[in-house]
Amino acid sequence: MKKHHTIPVKVGHITIGGHAPVVVQSMTDTDTADKLATITQIEALAKAGSEIVRITVNNEEAAKQVAPIRDALRARNCDVPLVGDFHYNGHLLLTKYPECAQALDKYRINPGNVGFADKKDRQFATMIETALQYNKPIRIGVNWGSLDKSITARLMNENAQLPHPKTAEAVMQEALVLSAIESAQFAQTLGLGADKIVLSCKVSQVQALISVYRELAKRSQFALHLGLTEAGMGSKGIVAASVAMGVLLQEGIGDTIRASLTPEPGADRITEVIVSQQILQTMGIRAFMPMVTACPGCGRTTSVFFRELADQIQRFLRERMPVWRHQYSGVENMSVAVMGCVVNGPGESKHANIGISLPGTGEAPTAPVFIDGEKTHTLRGAHIAQEFLQLIEQYVLDHYAPPGTAAL
Repeated sequence: MKKHHTIPVKVGHITIGGHAPVVVQSMTDTDTADKLATITQIEALAKAGSEIVRITVNNEEAAKQVAPIRDALRARNCDVPLVGDFHYNGHLLLTKYPECAQALDKYRINPGNVGFADKKDRQFATMIETALQYNKPIRIGVNWGSLDKSITARLMNENAQLPHPKTAEAVMQEALVLSAIESAQFAQTLGLGADKIVLSCKVSQVQALISVYRELAKRSQFALHLGLTEAGMGSKGIVAASVAMGVLLQEGIGDTIRASLTPEPGADRITEVIVSQQILQTMGIRAFMPMVTACPGCGRTTSVFFRELADQIQRFLRERMPVWRHQYSGVENMSVAVMGCVVNGPGESKHANIGISLPGTGEAPTAPVFIDGEKTHTLRGAHIAQEFLQLIEQYVLDHYAPPGTAAL
């Protein structure tokens, strides 16, 4: 797929746009004034693979904690860039707390929530001037739940005069695009370069998101952040975010993404990071960790052991990746197969770098292991899982370790 050309933007040590890889983002849901809770969650998100993390800066207590949070993260060797999310009072917080403005790596500004009437341009300009003062990029993040009413009213009035008026939805989509582009152009008149601007237009409907971003890509070269806002919970949220962003990414649109999932009760916040990574990896755009191929099970499979093994391997790989990614170049491209019977088991296992085919109904109680297409081991007994994990670890060492690394 050919990537849509956009102007690169530096956010801390990360580049968005241009020829840079598509970047994974996430956002905390802690009260930023709670320094420890916010640090803990940022670390978890970064460890899971979030390359940029956004935090809420909604009041003075939050603004006061931004610099201490940044300093504590750096002291823990966590250098993930931090983005401040501002609504309504960002112009006040950024000017009153310069240490906050300086500590953040990017500001997210929603033009629908900057101010109203004559205050809007003045307050937006204050935020842009702060960005210029501290040499920070911004994301102009339009959201259809808080769309600029003046633009919407203007377009609705113009549409009403047309011989064949467009639908209200079409007008709303145009308002989203115009709000983003006109805000970016205004920022440029104030002196902010295109290499400091990222755009996003968030909606919660798949087809609307696709239409809006196609227009953004057609009408500008600003770096684009993708995300289906309020995607939802569970499988609905994952499917909606995957489909919407998948279509756009396939067309080369999008420089950074976030899966805005509603966490299920008790669920981990890092799920949105994992989903974003898997969207990119299953599409062949980027690789983040070894992928596991596993069959769904059928009447031929004698138990759920292969499912448990597949889950155990997934968790093992995710737990090992924070160490592996620093020690073993290319390990994220490794493929692993866990199959439940003889029908597709050996074939799928041969296609993977390392695969295991577990016995199904009526099959001999043995589990052949294939490494790079060749049968190398046959596992039996109660310790198949542990033995296979050891074989994976050995494969990583044999194939991805730097020369001279000691064997297991």
